[in-house]
Amino acid sequence: MIYTLETLTQAIAQDPDQWRPLVFTNGCFDLLHVGHVRYLKAARKLGKRLVVGLNSDASVQGLKPTKPGYPPRPIVPDLQRGEVLAALKPVDGVVVFDEPTAGPTIAALQPDIYVKGGDYTIDALPETPIVQGYGGEIKLIPVEIATGTTNIIETILGAR
Repeated sequence: MIYTLETLTQAIAQDPDQWRPLVFTNGCFDLLHVGHVRYLKAARKLGKRLVVGLNSDASVQGLKPTKPGYPPRPIVPDLQRGEVLAALKPVDGVVVFDEPTAGPTIAALQPDIYVKGGDYTIDALPETPIVQGYGGEIKLIPVEIATGTTNIIETILGAR
């Protein structure tokens, strides 16, 4: 299900036993691929529920400027990306956010476990001080298949 931050916060507050320990991850999830699926399955195993914070179209445009010869990002609009994510078995909820980082969403939800891919380091995550500030845990999940939307776009364009 796709939630607003307000409705998700209310749902968790009304029935915390159904949601906690809450696992949260975030990203653009532009062109969904097997790396995303494996990552989300691994994240879901860490708690009772998994919520995915999804960068809005405006947020993605700020994070991933258009390269010459490449299509503008995101390829898929946020509500469509959210619907696909919400349909995946490991995902219990999706919340779209406009900010460049998930910090404000994390501050509001205070997930028990914040998850990112193993291509990040805890020290480099802008969300780390927020999670540590309320006593949450940060877990990095190893990347099984090194692929991404940019790799897929390059393959389609014949740039790889």
